[in-house]
Amino acid sequence: MYVTAVSEPLVLGIETSCDETGVAFVRGQQLLSDVIATSVDEQARFGGVVPEVASRAHVEALTATLEQARSRAGVAWHDIDAIAVTAGPGLVGALLVGVAAAQGIGVALDKPVYGVNHLASHIAVDRLVHGEIPQPCMALLVSGGHTSLLRVNDVTQDITQVGRTLDDAAGEAFDKVARMLGLAFPGGPHIDAASQPGDPGYIDFPRGLTDAASDREHRHDFSFSGLKTAVSRWVAAANREGIGVPIADVAASFQQAVVDVLIMKSLRACAEANIDTLIIGGGVAANSRLREQAMRRGHEAGVTVRIPPAILCTDNGAMVASLGSALVSAGRHPTIAALSPDLLYPESAAILVGFDADSSLPVELVSLPPPAR
Repeated sequence: MYVTAVSEPLVLGIETSCDETGVAFVRGQQLLSDVIATSVDEQARFGGVVPEVASRAHVEALTATLEQARSRAGVAWHDIDAIAVTAGPGLVGALLVGVAAAQGIGVALDKPVYGVNHLASHIAVDRLVHGEIPQPCMALLVSGGHTSLLRVNDVTQDITQVGRTLDDAAGEAFDKVARMLGLAFPGGPHIDAASQPGDPGYIDFPRGLTDAASDREHRHDFSFSGLKTAVSRWVAAANREGIGVPIADVAASFQQAVVDVLIMKSLRACAEANIDTLIIGGGVAANSRLREQAMRRGHEAGVTVRIPPAILCTDNGAMVASLGSALVSAGRHPTIAALSPDLLYPESAAILVGFDADSSLPVELVSLPPPAR
């Protein structure tokens, strides 16, 4: 199925890559509704995301979430121009729930379906707040599953990886350090809250891949495993010596170490590429210290830093619908033809973005086999 470019398309977005069931409706760059059902409380019992639990939660929540989002948007099903769904990377069982739903809706309504890249969606959501994505720009995506530095020439078809984490994602490190400090899952918001009265300079934790040798080989890459280990050893030593662990100071010092590396490497990449706009997205972009210091340091460096509101940084349907809207407006081919659900357009840039997932979580790209010849 080929589509004609539409300037203000009404797009349904479905996000089920991890533990949030997100559904949203976007018209052009206007967010009409954004509804999220989360299984985070169920996952907290295990201290992390259990793929089977997440998949079953999506199955249970998706129908009600779809209807609530449609009702809040004040639209009819037949009004939509296209459907966008996260097709990877993510947990394969969770992804399949969303992809199957999108295909079913596409077939029922005879509408084109776009399988979109999760990371590109985190960039595209900024369109809903700050307008069109500058071309080119740099994007820093930081979450529990990803830490990637990307050059964005065109959010609908041309994104290249500049740097990535070599081990833990930033959000993953937050989760693990939170557990060391006795804080709840997910660790990001709890460390952010605990750090508020703390001293970020109390402990000089290491800044990964910033020494001279690493700077040559991994100039734009990240590493948080050494930092995580340093926190573990510091906490263990404090407990062993019976001096107690000053949670606020440890949390603030750890958080500052993460923020320093993320901002320094991102702004340096902008300077070296002569790019004056940095977009920050992903769940860790909701961190108050990262947001405040990125804006300040960006201003000092002459770089415009764009960060969506915290509610749009974590996984949501709005980001998927926003990328879908951009794809329709640009006249890109749909990934999945609604009347032929087994057809994948191999040239589709929506799913074939030029970088791989960098998470230590199980990740998959969900794609459909080409038709038999």
